[in-house]
Amino acid sequence: MDFIVFIHGNVKYQITIDPTVWIFDDRKIDLTTWSGEGNRKEEEIEAYKKSVSEQWDKELTKGVEVPKRSETNQVRSKKEQLIHGTFAMPFQSFLENSEPEEDAAKVVIETSNGTEHTVNLDEALHFVTGFSEDGEPLKETGPIHVYYGDGSNKENPITHVTGFRVV
Repeated sequence: MDFIVFIHGNVKYQITIDPTVWIFDDRKIDLTTWSGEGNRKEEEIEAYKKSVSEQWDKELTKGVEVPKRSETNQVRSKKEQLIHGTFAMPFQSFLENSEPEEDAAKVVIETSNGTEHTVNLDEALHFVTGFSEDGEPLKETGPIHVYYGDGSNKENPITHVTGFRVV
């Protein structure tokens, strides 16, 4: 199976995507806890504010400390998470980088089993694209799965996705 996905059609730049490298991307989302793009963005902002606030308070009261050896356990924990995780990638930046033409209004999701799904361009900007399940690439039903930004098809994503045609 070919693991390459294309964004093409009514765009300035055709994009070729290899989802097998997304495991190393910091933008990836854990699909087991994801409940929609709106919730994720709010949670990310809150988590960031909380971590910055905690670090600020800690440095004010205790000063800067040298990292302890126990942080190697965090690295090991992250490695385990990557090996066994189920992940997705927000689609917006890929679609924006292809620079859809001004008259583009729809995105057609192309699949290897011959079905096509057409959505508005604005809706496609909120897609989340699954690329791994339990630490493995989506060999049988991939290369990627498409989840709507509101999470409405989380249990039944669009599978066998091979490309996105902007029309």
